[in-house]
Amino acid sequence: MAAFNAWTFACFAGVSILFGLFSLPGLLVGVGLAVVARNEFVGRRRILSYDATGFELLWRNQLGLMALIVVYCAWSMYRAVAFPDPELAELTEILGDGTGELVRSLTLGTYATVIVATVIVQGLNARYYHVRIRRLRAYLDETPAWVLDVLRSVTE
Repeated sequence: MAAFNAWTFACFAGVSILFGLFSLPGLLVGVGLAVVARNEFVGRRRILSYDATGFELLWRNQLGLMALIVVYCAWSMYRAVAFPDPELAELTEILGDGTGELVRSLTLGTYATVIVATVIVQGLNARYYHVRIRRLRAYLDETPAWVLDVLRSVTE
């Protein structure tokens, strides 16, 4: 899971940074995603070497990703209300009254849905990693050192 997440976040970070050249929020999100991707790679590497701190890094990383997404969505919702897009006024003129409000409502609803989905998905991911810490530590305590040495040599 960490490998998939790491590569996915790295790809999104690259795209966000590229678009961030034209938008400061996009650049900040891109840098945040790059940090998240790096942490996923580091956490995965630690897990493969049977180091429980990998799971600790990964569950905290999921909470950081959750915070990044929630802050971005909240900022976008604020912008949609405080600074309406001038093109919405043109759209309202063309399609009639209520169109701008409909677009604004859909925008707010979409970002609210993303926030809820993020809290659920990243929260469950964080819980998954957090539960694994205890299990890995118990495994490491019960497994002879020579077995761990063999396992670590195979995964390197």
